[in-house]
Amino acid sequence: MRSTGRSKSRPAVVVAASLALAAAAVVVPHAPPAQAAPYVEVVENAGADCTFPSLPAAQSNARLPDPFKRADGTRITSKADWRCQREQTRRLAERYVYGEKPGRPATVSGSVTSSRITVNVSHGGRSTSFSANVSLPSGNGPHPAVVVYGGFGADTATIRSSGAAVISFDPYAVGKEGTGRATKQGAFYDIYGSSSQTGLLMAWAWGVSRIIDVIEASDGTILRADATGVTGCSRFGKGAIVAGAFDQRIALTMPIESGTAGVPIFRGIPGEGAQSLSSAYGEQPWFGDAFGSYTGNPNNLPVDTHQLLGLVAPRGLFIMDNPHIANLGPRSASVAALGAAEIYRALGAAGNITYWSDVADGSHCANRPEWRTPLQQNIQKFLLGTGSSQGQMRISSRAQGSLAQWVDWTTPTLTDGPGSTPSPTPTSSPTPTSSPTPTSSPTPTQSPTPTSSPTPTQSPTPTSSPTPTPGPGGCTATVSLNQWNGGFVATVRVTAGSSSLNGWTTTVALPGGAAVSNAWSSVSSGTSGTVRFTNAPWNGSVGAGQSTEFGFQGTGSGQGLTLTCT
Repeated sequence: MRSTGRSKSRPAVVVAASLALAAAAVVVPHAPPAQAAPYVEVVENAGADCTFPSLPAAQSNARLPDPFKRADGTRITSKADWRCQREQTRRLAERYVYGEKPGRPATVSGSVTSSRITVNVSHGGRSTSFSANVSLPSGNGPHPAVVVYGGFGADTATIRSSGAAVISFDPYAVGKEGTGRATKQGAFYDIYGSSSQTGLLMAWAWGVSRIIDVIEASDGTILRADATGVTGCSRFGKGAIVAGAFDQRIALTMPIESGTAGVPIFRGIPGEGAQSLSSAYGEQPWFGDAFGSYTGNPNNLPVDTHQLLGLVAPRGLFIMDNPHIANLGPRSASVAALGAAEIYRALGAAGNITYWSDVADGSHCANRPEWRTPLQQNIQKFLLGTGSSQGQMRISSRAQGSLAQWVDWTTPTLTDGPGSTPSPTPTSSPTPTSSPTPTSSPTPTQSPTPTSSPTPTQSPTPTSSPTPTPGPGGCTATVSLNQWNGGFVATVRVTAGSSSLNGWTTTVALPGGAAVSNAWSSVSSGTSGTVRFTNAPWNGSVGAGQSTEFGFQGTGSGQGLTLTCT
């Protein structure tokens, strides 16, 4: 019998919860019981009872923090130690990066039907509700399910044809974008207050957890509470990784092209030409409020995203990335994945993580043929319990980071013992026929301990326009261009002159044949020829001599575009 690493108390807990809220569920005939998804926990946070005299303090460190080091400087030695070590990391990520994720509210109720999930929450005298649509696969239930942020994640047709339901989750119903940090809106903030210091990414993760609460409390004939995945692309990819990291009931986490505030290591973003930390912090309240103190000095953070990914371990993690768009930080994302793979390896679960950026199409959030087979394999292994494929590190040579340049720690050999994470039986993985030849080894090797502190590898410097001097009271715009065959991303920096700006417009004259396909941190008018970009609600005020950034993706060639700022 395959070991799942699940708590033996699960049947009693689930039965009790089901009886308590049986009236909230729609009753349909039972299907034969399915095999439990491997590695998931019965509770949202299995380390909630861990106590710490202190947590690692913020201090300057250009290297990635050691994920195996305790606050007292000792390192964990067994797999059983990981439960509280994971909890230490989780609390650091809450305190410094995302804001607190409160535990389960006093009352969570709702219903599950073949087309819809409703969620009702009451806590501390406040109440709220939201819902999500459900699309079932063919065949009889109960079905595993993948929560798809905004309907914008892994290919939903492939998810359903693989045997999993799709739960279409609107994150904006739980945490709305376009608000100030003191005026946040949505179901989460209905309960915890509009001035909560918790950012949108964690609020969205809280919403996913409440959906799982309702599935758990249903009669279990439609959806399986022990076989849930989560996916999203771009800003919703940021949300998906946070949801999977902070709820151990999620069996499979699949972020896509998540960019800054998602998978890429914070320490690598400044050297890669990705969206800056300050830009991401200001664009939307994705991060927790406390992160604002570290946007200019990520080296002071006692935690980084390789540890965020490690919070998912040993559960399934399939990261899909785009090496063609430097603004997404794919080089830094590959470093984060390689660092997380060391955590998986230490836990004896190296085959449970996949990073795949070896793709031909550079379009943002495209459904790619290279990902179809590994998507099916991950669903089979982690949601259906019928597969045994091994994870792969398929890193594109366009954006391949070096973990050795970022670490000064080695991966320990964690011993087995009571309460340890189970080690899966190694099996060989078939190579997807639709995928290009790998550009990196399938299994990351252990990083050596450097004898000196080399400078972290940076991505090639993109083409930039000369930096003009802002005129008195005016503004200037400069562009950094990342070009590939058939497309480009332009990152534009708007700089105020001797007087502050209260709104700005940048006019871009595109070369012939070029067209804008996507833009962020701005409001655009037009797609070809001369295109006007005006400030978004959150970045129109720019102090004298200060700068803000926006960007856009285009088709064709961006070489030779010209900009003016007013």
